[in-house]
Amino acid sequence: MDNKVTKILQLGRKIYQCRREKHFSQNTFAEMLGISREHLAKIETAKRCVSLGLLIDIAENLNMPVKDLIDF
Repeated sequence: MDNKVTKILQLGRKIYQCRREKHFSQNTFAEMLGISREHLAKIETAKRCVSLGLLIDIAENLNMPVKDLIDF
């Protein structure tokens, strides 16, 4: 597996972990972000790349800096 794919997988897992730590369901968190639950599920499972704008929204809604999501 190449390094880029590994990083995308790690980012998805990190988003999933942080969302769960905040006790947000996928539905609730997706609504907070203004996206579908399916879109969020694909991001968390690395089936879809997240845009920078959405990554910023995710970090803000998790009350953390973006760098903490991508520090792997």
